[in-house]
Formats: sequence, structure tokens, C-alpha cells
Amino acid sequence: MKVTITKDIESGTAVEIHCREVTSETERLERYISRFDERLQATSEGNTYNVQIDEILYIESVDKKTFLYTTGHVLKTEKRLYELEELLDEKTFFRASKSVIVNLNKITKLKPEVTRNILATLTNGEVIVISRRNVKALKELIGVEG
Repeated sequence: MKVTITKDIESGTAVEIHCREVTSETERLERYISRFDERLQATSEGNTYNVQIDEILYIESVDKKTFLYTTGHVLKTEKRLYELEELLDEKTFFRASKSVIVNLNKITKLKPEVTRNILATLTNGEVIVISRRNVKALKELIGVEG
């Protein structure tokens, strides 16, 4: 893949993708670029924040409330887990269990358990469980056999 940056004072920032044919990879690149600076609105202690999507470690639903976890912060969002799952890139955010979506880019270690679940250690040291019923999909997504 060839990447070129051209400085143009008058036009601002624009991105063009040139390709022989549109593949799933080029479509994913287009989605990534269009969502590059996308943010989710969330609240904490009465304050409203715009959270950059790439700052999210994982998202959890507890007692019909949805929380975004970033390094050092827990924020509440009004969106439901299924709404966030539709909004986020499926190659970056993975449904780890019934109540958790994890940012795959924030996982530093995967450890299989005898229960066939997988423990995922995140960049902040937190560990989340990837349900055994989602393990096969995770392995396919990250390209691991077995």
C-alpha cells in the first residue's frame, strides 16, 4: 500500500483512496478514516464528556446501564450495548460476552482457561473474560488456529 501526504493550505484535510477494486479491506479503511476522530458522549459525576473511540478499553452493561471504561475513567453512556456494537468497527471492537464489548487494540495478553473461556489482559492491567461461546469468533478475527 502506498501512502502519500500532500500539504495544501487552502483545502484543509481530505483523504482519497485509490484502488483497483473495492475490497473488504478498502471498505474497512474507509470506515476507519471516516470515524478517525469520532467520539461518544458519556457522563461522569454530572459532567458530560466526548470520549474518543480509540481511548475506550471496553464497554460493559450492568443493570441496564452502559459504561465506557478508559484508562482511569468510568463513564456512563445512554446508548445500549447493541447500539454501540453497530456503531463501532467490528474488526476493532469485539463482543467478548453478553455484557461486554472489548477494544481488541487494548488487549496485551490472552490466556485460555480450563473452562474454555479466555482471560484478556488490557493495557491498564485489567482482566476481562471472553466467553467460551465467543472464543471461536475471536480466533477467526485475530487469525489464530485451533
